[in-house]
Amino acid sequence: MPVPRRTRLLPLVPVVVALIALGCVSAPDERTGQAPVAPRTTATGEDPDGTDTPEEFKADVGDAERVAEAYWKAQFKASGLKFEPIAQVIPYEREGEVACGGQGLGLNNAAYCSAGDFIAYDINWAFAAFRQIGDAFIFYLLGHEYAHAIQRRLGIQKEFTIELELQADCMAGAYIGDTERKGSLRLDNGDLEELARGLEAVGDDPGQPWFAEGAHGSAKQRTKSFNNGYRRSLDPCDVS
Repeated sequence: MPVPRRTRLLPLVPVVVALIALGCVSAPDERTGQAPVAPRTTATGEDPDGTDTPEEFKADVGDAERVAEAYWKAQFKASGLKFEPIAQVIPYEREGEVACGGQGLGLNNAAYCSAGDFIAYDINWAFAAFRQIGDAFIFYLLGHEYAHAIQRRLGIQKEFTIELELQADCMAGAYIGDTERKGSLRLDNGDLEELARGLEAVGDDPGQPWFAEGAHGSAKQRTKSFNNGYRRSLDPCDVS
């Protein structure tokens, strides 16, 4: 879902990166006053408009960041709070090229780094997912990581990693759902079904303990959290 153009949503597979980051997402190795944004790709990952170029990808990343920033700025204003956007979104190509708190980020990954207040992502992995899955992937990716930045700004702390991750999924769902209802984003037919399939494909391995470091939640848990936010806004996300 680009902002005044088009997009779609697809989740990311959780990967644990021991950083000074509040959370991260990664995929499996094998793989505003503007017009509303809408998704561009088909369920097969083939773009009917040919909009799967590096230029389109870069534009979608910018749109996703702008939409998330505008959404949270409005939420903070409504609550009488001062909002500060994240410092930057950083793409990288090599393992360790970008560091968070002195530790290099790995490939096939995206993460929010609280130490530098930035979001960083493996651009080759993200672009491959963009072409295979669609724009929605980028909006979910930025939405989930931006949620971690909001958790930090609100001083939200949880006993287990999984609690922060499921809350971030809920917050990502709220940002997408609320922005769509406002008319700044547009979901085309089939986009929600595709998102649901994507969320079901990610998640921790069966049997992953709730208290495990870096746990993100099962596919069912993540789907439920995202859908709660998408349908009911921030109410079920417990961000107050």
